[in-house]
Amino acid sequence: MTFHNLQPAIPGFHPDPTMCAGPDAVHLANSSFEYFPGAPVFRSQNLSEWEQVGNVLHNPDQVDLATFRGASAGLYGSTLRYHDGRYWFITTNIATNSAGHLIFTASDPFGPWSQPTVVPGTSGIDPDLCWDADGTCYLTWCGPEGITQVTVHPTTGEVRSERRRLWSGTGMKCPEGPHLYRVGEFWYLLIAEGGTERGHSVSIARSTRPDGGFEPCPANPILTHRSTSHPVQSVGHADLVEWRGRWWACYHGTRPHGQTPEFHVLGRETMLCPVEWVDGWPVFREDLAASVIPDTSLSTDFADGLGPRWVSPQGDLTGSDAGSGGLTLRADDVPGRPVVVRVEELQWSAEATVDVSDGTARLLVYLDDEHFYGIEADAAGVRAVGRSDPFEQCFGTAPLGAPDAVTLRIEARLPAPGTGSGAPDLVSLSVLGEGRPSRLAELDGRHVSTEVAGGFTGRTVGLQCLAGTVRCTRFAYRSLAADAEGRSS
Repeated sequence: MTFHNLQPAIPGFHPDPTMCAGPDAVHLANSSFEYFPGAPVFRSQNLSEWEQVGNVLHNPDQVDLATFRGASAGLYGSTLRYHDGRYWFITTNIATNSAGHLIFTASDPFGPWSQPTVVPGTSGIDPDLCWDADGTCYLTWCGPEGITQVTVHPTTGEVRSERRRLWSGTGMKCPEGPHLYRVGEFWYLLIAEGGTERGHSVSIARSTRPDGGFEPCPANPILTHRSTSHPVQSVGHADLVEWRGRWWACYHGTRPHGQTPEFHVLGRETMLCPVEWVDGWPVFREDLAASVIPDTSLSTDFADGLGPRWVSPQGDLTGSDAGSGGLTLRADDVPGRPVVVRVEELQWSAEATVDVSDGTARLLVYLDDEHFYGIEADAAGVRAVGRSDPFEQCFGTAPLGAPDAVTLRIEARLPAPGTGSGAPDLVSLSVLGEGRPSRLAELDGRHVSTEVAGGFTGRTVGLQCLAGTVRCTRFAYRSLAADAEGRSS
């Protein structure tokens, strides 16, 4: 069997994609949960190559991500739209979702984005904004009673109608992620259902009006990979856009590996494919999707500060200072929060050169506070550690040379065929000495996977200060896929 659309358009932990067409490009945004900066924004003019241009959540005072700590908190499913010369982004902070959804605006998707406007009394997740020709704004979301709608004043947040329940799918669990569109004579309501796990799917209904009377597509679900051997699973949570006379869909999916039940480690990743309209219904043409492998490499000495890819879970970037001297991280009575980038490859390496003369540093691959692997360094030496709640262990140690320039390395590779390993990947923790890595541990990657940890995020990799002050003078992340292909050829 031939499978199509195997390569994410935006790889790594980039779930719940939403996109819109602006005057000169298509822009796409993602959920980011507990990470700050939050809701990354991407730009493309050909829908093959994407550049991150910023984050909607760029000031810590826009949304409180620190009070409600924990994995998979923060910003949930969202909608990005261009209307009346402005960009609109509506989302939910799950910690305060009982207060209502949050609307941000910007004249330029690069930012800055506004402080949020709260829409009171709209408890739930996955909000959508859509405008009628007369300017009426419809807010549609997943509420306690199913897919729900009101009309609103998007600038003030005023709710202008009674709640009404719309079509909530074909009967599968978790109808969510609604998006409303006007296409020709019909209004279309696109939703996700089946749960965001292996049963995930996309379904659609249409009506001659935006506020009810929706009839389902006879071909529902119009997109799913459930119960197939497709390498990309859990596809769903789609959004549609028309760009230069052609329709496109974005949606997310996972790339599980290892033995049953298989494990996905990168989170849900953004996929893209063309859409054709057949008999008044959208058809996802995954067979026509472009296969473009993005360059995810990153090498920095931090002289220009932290770029938009750098994030930190559960709060902000307090305690970090990037500049001409490198990235300085500080910790007081408790370890500082990690400063990380998303892992965007199935096979990858990350290296950091750190000065630990006055503190303890950790280079780590991180899923949440209870599930990570790391290599630590301080004046006493180097240690390979891992935590998979409730277990934590040191797997190996090594002496330290000069503490002012220690190079730490993490590498993830798929197990060699025929080894019988059930792991999704193998994660190596090393310290470089005399230019060569000294491996302290090689660990089964399933302990840093969603199937073990739960939640909605994916792996990140970066630095953490455990005590005192540490400085990173160089960080490099790169794909190892080319190396693996070379060995197997």
